[in-house]
Amino acid sequence: MLRHDDIDTPPAHRLLDVVAELGDIAAEVNETTGYGTDSTALSIREDELGDALFALLALCERLDVDADTALATALTKYEGQSGSDGTPASGD
Repeated sequence: MLRHDDIDTPPAHRLLDVVAELGDIAAEVNETTGYGTDSTALSIREDELGDALFALLALCERLDVDADTALATALTKYEGQSGSDGTPASGD
């Protein structure tokens, strides 16, 4: 889509888009949980998550990073950090 619509912007601007979208998610979390007073009320709209995902994928595209490969690498890393009981470990 980015290439098709000729939407080109420097990687630093793409990163700022990612951070802005994550900020929108954080704001929604703050609002829906009463600024953390009721974590059971947590609600994040699907379109907000989609916006953040799109921004991150656009950054990957701009940096010529294959998002599938990056995700697979991260999953492998996190699998290696699990403790013997299957719970997350620090990896240290």
